[in-house]
Amino acid sequence: MNFSEVFKLSSLLCRFSPDGKYLASCVQYRLIVRDVNNLQILQLYTCLDQIQYIEWSSDSLFILCAMYKRGIVQVWSLEQPDWHCKIDEGSAGLVASCWSPDGRHILNTTEFHLRITVWSLCTKSVSYIKYPKACQHGIAFTKDGRYMALAERRDCKDFISLFVCSDWQLLRHFDTDTQDLAGIEWAPNGCVLAVWDTCLEYKILLYSLDGRLLSTYCAYEWSLGIKSVAWSPSSQFLAIGSYDEKVRILNHVTWKQIIEFEHPTTIANPKIVVYKEVEKSPRVETENLAFPPAKAQASSLFSTQSKYDISQIPVSLQYVKPVADRANPRIGIGMLAFSPDNCFLATKNDNIPNVIWIWDVQKLKLFVVLEQLCAVQLFQWDPRQSRLAICTGNSKVYLWSPAGCVSVKVPMEGDFQVLSLCWHSKGDSMALLSKDNFCMCYLEREEVK
Repeated sequence: MNFSEVFKLSSLLCRFSPDGKYLASCVQYRLIVRDVNNLQILQLYTCLDQIQYIEWSSDSLFILCAMYKRGIVQVWSLEQPDWHCKIDEGSAGLVASCWSPDGRHILNTTEFHLRITVWSLCTKSVSYIKYPKACQHGIAFTKDGRYMALAERRDCKDFISLFVCSDWQLLRHFDTDTQDLAGIEWAPNGCVLAVWDTCLEYKILLYSLDGRLLSTYCAYEWSLGIKSVAWSPSSQFLAIGSYDEKVRILNHVTWKQIIEFEHPTTIANPKIVVYKEVEKSPRVETENLAFPPAKAQASSLFSTQSKYDISQIPVSLQYVKPVADRANPRIGIGMLAFSPDNCFLATKNDNIPNVIWIWDVQKLKLFVVLEQLCAVQLFQWDPRQSRLAICTGNSKVYLWSPAGCVSVKVPMEGDFQVLSLCWHSKGDSMALLSKDNFCMCYLEREEVK
C-alpha cells in the first residue's frame, strides 16, 4: 500500500469523476481538478463564496459547486474552461442541488422546500416542481437514468410523483399510506420503489413503476421503527435496519421477511471469527535516541500502531447505553451496505459503535465481527470486489476481505485523522479525507481481481 503527499481540503469535499479520470477537491472558494494518475492540477476554478457541495455530471464533463448561504450554484466545464454558468435562486434561497442523470439539467431545492427548480444547461429553460417533501431521501433516480421519483407533501398528506427525466413529464402521481414519509429509494433494476415512514412508525411500502402498491411490511408497532435501508446490487434483497438493533431481509418474490439478523453484545458461536484491534507500541532503540529527538523520530515515538488479533470465543462487546430522554438516540442500525458482488452485508449497530458486523448473504448468517479501538466513522465497499475499507477518526485506515484484515497507519507528519474515504471506481485506490487535508492511498495491483 502506497500513499501520496498531502493536499489541502475544506469540508471533506473531494470526489472522483464517474469516468475515474479526475479528482475534484475544494479549498474554501477554490475548486481544484486533478489528474487521477499523477495528481497534477488540470484546472483551478474560483467560486463566488465558500463551496458547500460539489457533484460531477454523469459524463464527467461538468461539475457543479453549490453555495447554499448565497443561494448560488456555479457550473464549470472541463472541456471549455472559459465557459461557466451561474444559477442564482435569489430570495427563494437554496438548500439542495443535484444533477439529473443526463448531466444537462440541475435540480435546485429552494428554502422551506417550496419548490424544485429544474434548470436546463442546453436550452436555458426553467421548469418548476411544487410541493417537494422536506426529508433526507426525497429524490431518487432509477439506475438507468430514465425516471425520477419525488416525495411530495400537500394538504397534510404524502404523495409520490414519477417523472420521465428526458422531458420532465409527469408519468404517475399517487398518495402513500404513510404518516410522515422519511425516504424513498429505487431498486437497482429500476422496477420497485421502496418508501419508508417516519422513525416513529415501522412501515415500508413497495411500489411498482406504474404506481401499484406491491406490498407493505411492518415488523412491529408502538416503538421507534426504521433507521436505515439498503437494496442488494441484484435487487433480490432489501435490508432494513431498525431501532430495535436488528436487520430484517425481505425477498423480492413475496416481499416477506426471510431472515432477521440480531446484534447481541456477546458473541458465543465458535464458528464466527472476531477480529479485535489491539495497540502495539513501536520499538525504540534508546541508545541511538538523540535528545531532543528529530521531528520524524519524535512522531514515531508517540504514534501507536495497531494490528488485529483473533479473539477467543465468547467475546463481550463494548455497549454504550443510549440517553433515553434525548432526540435521535444512538441506538439501532445506523449503517448498512451490501458488497458489490452480493456476497456480504456490512452493518453497524450505533450503541455498539466500535464494531462492524459482516454477514454472509448466501448462507444468511453472521460471518465476521470486527472490533475496533475507536468508534467507526464510515465504511465503504470496494466497487469491484468484496473488500471493505473502514475509518475510525484516527490516523489509520483498515481493510477487510474474506482473506483477513489489516490496519495501516497513514505515514504523514502531524495529525492526519481519517474522517472519511472514497474509493476510485477501479477499486485500486482511494482518497482518505481529514478535516483540512486529503491524500491518495494506492493498493497493490495484485490484490485487485
